[in-house]
Amino acid sequence: MKTIRIGGVPEHFNLPWHLGMENGDFEENGIQVAWRDFKDGTGGMCRAFREDQIDAAVILTEGIIKGISGGDKVKIVQEFIATPLIWGIHVAAESDFKRLDELEHEKVAISRPGSGSQLMAYVNAGRQGWNMRELDFETVIDVEGAVDALEDGRAGYFMWEHFTTKPLVDKGIFRRLADIPTPWPCFVIAFKEDFLKENAAEVKKLLDTINGITKDFKKTPDLENIIAERYGQKPEDVREWLQRTEWSQKQIGDEDLDRAQEELKELALIPEKLKKEKLLYTL
Repeated sequence: MKTIRIGGVPEHFNLPWHLGMENGDFEENGIQVAWRDFKDGTGGMCRAFREDQIDAAVILTEGIIKGISGGDKVKIVQEFIATPLIWGIHVAAESDFKRLDELEHEKVAISRPGSGSQLMAYVNAGRQGWNMRELDFETVIDVEGAVDALEDGRAGYFMWEHFTTKPLVDKGIFRRLADIPTPWPCFVIAFKEDFLKENAAEVKKLLDTINGITKDFKKTPDLENIIAERYGQKPEDVREWLQRTEWSQKQIGDEDLDRAQEELKELALIPEKLKKEKLLYTL
């Protein structure tokens, strides 16, 4: 039985993978999934790709595009979440910040260089008309590190997924000043190129399995309460998140890929737009 090492964030988007592993769905199709949670998000997964710690990742679209543009030997095999990610812009609850424009010259807490939290800080700065070359970052590894950095003043704000951080807002640890959505599908499934070439049949089995799970995932009995219990969410928040979120069973579209690359290039986060053959792998 082929083992595939997969990385992903420890968030509710990836529950279908965990239910599939718990129910034995992958093993039934001859695949052993070795899952690894990355609290440090996209930056940690890109590094893990380079260090041969994982074969695949469920990863932010903009993050893996930037990684491939920078030379990572990885290809996108499929869109996983078809809807945008809603990034909350958070400050310490007890801070004096009241408006987004007050953050222009504040240090940004990010999980790692190259992470989604850093890329979206650039995206937000560009949309606000701030000087992106003046952005200064504090690496905090994960959400817990961001809490510490904002509370002790080492950073002014932190960008992370709206619903993942909402419990911290509800507890009065963070205050959310604004939301900024990505204008493209937020998560894709990516594999190392050499693994794809050597294991195409096994990769197809994996995708067929996860697509079978996600196709009817929203029909899972008591899904709202399952997610709420596992991820420390309120059922009403889960309900809203599920209404906003759609899982995908197809490759990312050309228009979405072009839109993501166009914004990254405009922000000077990638040197040039790549042809889709450099980014995508068709099984």
